[in-house]
Amino acid sequence: MDAIRADDLIGLFQRWRDTFAEQRNFLIALDGKVGDSDLGITMAKSFAAAYDTVAAEGAGAGLTKLLRSAGAIMAKTAPSTMGTLTATGFLRGAKALDGKEAIGTPEAAAFWRAFATGIAERGKAKLGDKTILDVLDPVAGALETAAASGLALAPALKAAADSAEAELERTKTMVAQHGKAAAFQEKTLGLQDAGATVGVLLLKTMTDFVSE
Repeated sequence: MDAIRADDLIGLFQRWRDTFAEQRNFLIALDGKVGDSDLGITMAKSFAAAYDTVAAEGAGAGLTKLLRSAGAIMAKTAPSTMGTLTATGFLRGAKALDGKEAIGTPEAAAFWRAFATGIAERGKAKLGDKTILDVLDPVAGALETAAASGLALAPALKAAADSAEAELERTKTMVAQHGKAAAFQEKTLGLQDAGATVGVLLLKTMTDFVSE
């Protein structure tokens, strides 16, 4: 797939829905180690609602409207911390793609940069705080580099997903600074961050979807 168009985006949301339904219990268990165990529930609910919403609107709504509608319903359906942050990411990403009819490598870079920036601002997080930002900021950087070199979407996303995996592993060396996990401080050392895991799942699912 050389670019993601509106009809493809609906298919991508279906795939995200399926991914988070499949990973629900894993995320619950991961979050439960230093959190309140609701992450899997939040992600499964919010992406199920997002898919239903974009599918109902149809491809005729266009990329920006679909992304904006997904973010809005996610905020309403799962108003937890991660639900709110993810919703913010999609809303910021929608704004970054205003007027675009397809997502190639440059658009993917703009989307994930806006997504990461939105999460950083809303969650008041910075790199090294052991959050989803520690995955998404490098992802945006990898895509910006790929866009500058003219790399096609599928290999660009593969490079970004590989970067995400490496950064997820690196969160094991960090101490949590936000949310319920922050209360555990040093006990979070050695554990991969649950939010960063969500970031990797988002990228890997998108990469697999585009590569098929």
